[in-house]
Amino acid sequence: MKNFILLMGFILISTFALQAQTSTKIKVAGNCGMCKGHIEKAAKEAGAVTANWDKAAKVLKVSFDASKTSTDKIENAVAAAGYDTEHKVASAEAYSKLDECCQYDRTSKTAVAENASCCKPGASCCTDGVACKKGMSSDNKEMACCKKDASCCKDGACCK
Repeated sequence: MKNFILLMGFILISTFALQAQTSTKIKVAGNCGMCKGHIEKAAKEAGAVTANWDKAAKVLKVSFDASKTSTDKIENAVAAAGYDTEHKVASAEAYSKLDECCQYDRTSKTAVAENASCCKPGASCCTDGVACKKGMSSDNKEMACCKKDASCCKDGACCK
């Protein structure tokens, strides 16, 4: 009888714990099985109870306790690991640390670059090597600001 009561108590507690979990899907860029491991690890380190990244769909399914973490914290951790999410962009430094097979195509992130200015030293559109701000002149001098590691990106000279 004592074991039965303990078992029922455990089931009851487990049920309440599962009901408190939130599940969501997050789009995350990546290429391979190594990416899967890194993305899932980052999500779990940020507090996800479960994390499963689908390579084909580029979608991370997570469940987490909303009182302990959030979608925002999970996305920040994944971006810090070098992977762009639908709402967060990995820094050029984090992205450059990825293995070569994990370095996915970042050219589709023009929406981020459109809100940035290539005229600022260290602007993300320069350091990430993505497209310049809409409406910017396309002469060769200014387009150099769009090339990753271009010297003008460090001092803003090409935009003056």
